[in-house]
Amino acid sequence: MFSWLGTDDRRRKDPEVFQTVSDGLKKLYKTKLLPLEEHYKFHEFHSPALEDADFDNKPMVLLVGQYSTGKTTFIRYLLEQDFPGMRIGPEPTTDSFIAVMQGDVEGIVPGNALVVDPKKPFRKLNAFGNAFLNRFVCAQLPNPVLESISVIDTPGILSGEKQRISRGYDFAAVLEWFAERVDRIILLFDAHKLDISDEFSEVIKALKNHEDKMRVVLNKADQIETQQLMRVYGALMWSLGKIVNTPEVIRVYIGSFWSHPLLIPDNRKLFEAEEQDLFRDIQSLPRNAALRKLNDLIKRARLAKVHAYIISSLKKEMPSVFGKDNKKKELVNNLGEIYARIEREHQISPGDFPNLRKMQDQLQAQDFSKFQPLKSKLLETVEDMLANDIAQLMVLVRQEESQRPTQMVKGGAFEGTLHGPFGHGYGEGAGEGIDDAEWVVARDKPMYDEIFYTLSPVDGKITGANAKKEMVRSKLPNTVLGKIWKLADIDKDGMLDDEEFALANHLIKVKLEGHELPNELPSHLLPPSKRKVTE
Repeated sequence: MFSWLGTDDRRRKDPEVFQTVSDGLKKLYKTKLLPLEEHYKFHEFHSPALEDADFDNKPMVLLVGQYSTGKTTFIRYLLEQDFPGMRIGPEPTTDSFIAVMQGDVEGIVPGNALVVDPKKPFRKLNAFGNAFLNRFVCAQLPNPVLESISVIDTPGILSGEKQRISRGYDFAAVLEWFAERVDRIILLFDAHKLDISDEFSEVIKALKNHEDKMRVVLNKADQIETQQLMRVYGALMWSLGKIVNTPEVIRVYIGSFWSHPLLIPDNRKLFEAEEQDLFRDIQSLPRNAALRKLNDLIKRARLAKVHAYIISSLKKEMPSVFGKDNKKKELVNNLGEIYARIEREHQISPGDFPNLRKMQDQLQAQDFSKFQPLKSKLLETVEDMLANDIAQLMVLVRQEESQRPTQMVKGGAFEGTLHGPFGHGYGEGAGEGIDDAEWVVARDKPMYDEIFYTLSPVDGKITGANAKKEMVRSKLPNTVLGKIWKLADIDKDGMLDDEEFALANHLIKVKLEGHELPNELPSHLLPPSKRKVTE
């Protein structure tokens, strides 16, 4: 699995040699980061220790939203089949966390059995107790989509203090636990009821530091008119801007993710384009899974380093015998000043520090006399991991990606529009006329021929300079016109005959209508006289 390189001194200078990214992450975590976490009680403050299953599991997608926004229906839409434990209705139906995963036999595994399975990445959820585990199940079924990803369905978020308390477990903390480990977080909103409840707002804030994983789906968008949809979208962005405090705008996908006919089909093309964008995002998860796990380990290591500095600073300030309780209160109240001092002394970014108020609350229940002083060797080991071993793993990540460039989610809804006439953009733009027996450019060729013969053709061809005078009339930038020229000049002689000129004008029209140009000329756009030559 690993080969150690020489002596301790040599090991500090040279990174270890890893066979796979997953094995490398496991080894680095256990040998270099975990000792630091255990020494400074990191797991009591932030996140439980990682296990092998956390590095080996398939990419996971977490669905979060208020009740009746279509979370369960969205999963059914992706899988194109029902899954065990599925309930769909306009009222709050899903009252459990359901991990939808691949299995040879269809069935349900209850939460208490799930958290003792070493092959599943859920063992640390045991800390949330029976109130949560009774509301946690794994739905297993054979499905091609689940061969590449797993999906986590969550209870519909309600409004009001009473519902939040009656859950019997810390709902936001459970979602935060999942957010650390999943590859994508999808927030679903209903275009009809856009209000963000108090609990939903609290949940979104609990997902802070994971904004890079978050995507938003404005669901059931086919049920409102275009003008109203525009207003709803604006209202959604305004509401999210008040809760998610980042300069970046979260990507929002608009559509209607179920298999029913569209009620208002005016925006059909928009929905198709948005669906394809979302599908591409989900399909890329397996290919980027190793990089995501590497990124999460780096984030965890940075937090663990800062945590070690905080705990050791608190230990250093504590008296050895008398006045411990008063000093503890003073240190907790002045934690912000300790943050600032650590930031200055160790040149640490403010963004690496844990939430101040949350840390103060957690410190109230801790015995400061059991904290450990600063141990430089542990921190140096983590620094060495970040400086050398991570760079080695990054190279391996790129190698694995190049060896598996086509690895993506397949099956279910992902196959429905992949091939055939119902693929997005089929028969439009450069794809127009793909199934026609005649050359599609021939429809407008007489009009293009009239222009062609005014450009002084010699031996049936016009020069590039003369073609340019006509093509720039489109007002398209030179970069686009250059690509059109490259596609239209099929015999690469620097001149255009009447068919090539007609093709160039057809591609200009395609671009002016808002479609993308192909990288290579599709076979159905080849002029009839050139087809035998290219074959």
